[in-house]
Amino acid sequence: MTPLLSPETVPLLGPASASPEPHKHSNGAISTSIVSSLCVSHFLSAWNSRIFEFGSVLFLVSIWPNSLTLVSVYALVRAAAAILLSPAVGRFIDRGNRLFVVQVSIVGQRVAVALSCGLLLVLERHADPTSVLFLTIFGGVVFLGGAEKLCAILNSVSVTRDWVVEMTQNDVSCRTHLNAQIRRIDLGCKLFGPLLIASIDEYSTVVAIWFTLASTLASALLEIFCIETVYRRVPSLHKKRIKADPTPTSAAQHEVGSQPSAFKSPSWCTYVHHLLPWRSLALYTQHTAFLPSFSYAFLQFTVLSFSGRMVAFLLALGYSSFSVSIARMISTLAELSATWISPVAIKRLGNVRTAGISVTWQTACLTVGIVYFFFGSQFAVVGLVVGVILSRIGLWVFDLSVHNIIQNIEKVVEDDDRGAFSTAEASVHNLFEMFSYITTIVFAKPEEFKWPMLMTIGSMYCACITYAMFAMTTTAQCTMTTNAQCTSS
Repeated sequence: MTPLLSPETVPLLGPASASPEPHKHSNGAISTSIVSSLCVSHFLSAWNSRIFEFGSVLFLVSIWPNSLTLVSVYALVRAAAAILLSPAVGRFIDRGNRLFVVQVSIVGQRVAVALSCGLLLVLERHADPTSVLFLTIFGGVVFLGGAEKLCAILNSVSVTRDWVVEMTQNDVSCRTHLNAQIRRIDLGCKLFGPLLIASIDEYSTVVAIWFTLASTLASALLEIFCIETVYRRVPSLHKKRIKADPTPTSAAQHEVGSQPSAFKSPSWCTYVHHLLPWRSLALYTQHTAFLPSFSYAFLQFTVLSFSGRMVAFLLALGYSSFSVSIARMISTLAELSATWISPVAIKRLGNVRTAGISVTWQTACLTVGIVYFFFGSQFAVVGLVVGVILSRIGLWVFDLSVHNIIQNIEKVVEDDDRGAFSTAEASVHNLFEMFSYITTIVFAKPEEFKWPMLMTIGSMYCACITYAMFAMTTTAQCTMTTNAQCTSS
């Protein structure tokens, strides 16, 4: 590993001049080698995260095949960790050296996955869920799963919400295409990672665990090398952005206000209070980017995607695992198509209008699919599946459009608060996702799946209403990729 570069030793970007920036070509495009290094680093992070995320569920089901308890507890704890601790991750992003932050995320993710694989191998041999040893080891797996989730958030937020913005500066078109490339990587890993680990697990769970362990360790050094290459060649990433933390006393006075003086002196209460996510959530809810981000949070409250719950529902209805896998593959290909549709649509219509059309498209497709499911003929389930597949195009076009809006609104996320905003956003998104898990715990039978479906479509309409509020009131603050005045969707 190369030594950590000192921000003080690297010159900051100067004012605009006739000569291109060191990491850009004369036409303003970022150097291909830099983009390649960034994409390779992001691919390795996303690939290993997807393999572990999906594989860990398969491993737990294999260890205890007669119950979904282990999987449910594991998923809920991971979501809870993201909700409660993401703001602390954001503080680390905002106050740390950019390269060091990403290095920590890579090493932390690899260590968490490696230790998890070791514990899962032990559980595979001691599969008695009533024993103290089993419960203790499973507790360790759950803890490490939460740690891996936080490291994945740390890496994703640092690269997609901070590094990309600094690399592209004011070139909105370049940023849009780079965001699309990163999304293609995410969706490609989402498609092929689970397929690969599921195929290996079909042969042997132990072999699949060893493969996960080997994959995560073998790629660590390459990922670190690639991200360090990007850092060295982009001077704007070296810019200092450290905002001095308030002293314990001043922090207590600011946070607690008029509480008794005993709470204004340094104490463990003060430090605990300072670590809680109140500041990040306040920043998030009061920001001009809150409404588009919150509208996207409503889309996380869904059971109508080809994740575990809808797959289990389709299998319970009698569909084969092969046919479900084909439908899931078609859905992911539809999602990938959105990464090519988005840049074209944004260039012609702008971010705000494209986002409005895409969220409307998604909601309309799901509405038609659900109506067809409730009132259709013998092909009712097919109508639902087609509606879900088509809706995924709208979801990912909306995702990219909102992502650009959050990056492009004038002064939307200041340099010092970029991590705090994005991780608070991640907490809210994980909260809505956890709510959707709760619906299928309460309505656990296949014949009751219609109720979570109706709640999902209700959440879609809430997303439309929330985004419409933003489009009508704050579009003038958005910088369009056409460099024109932002218009209502």
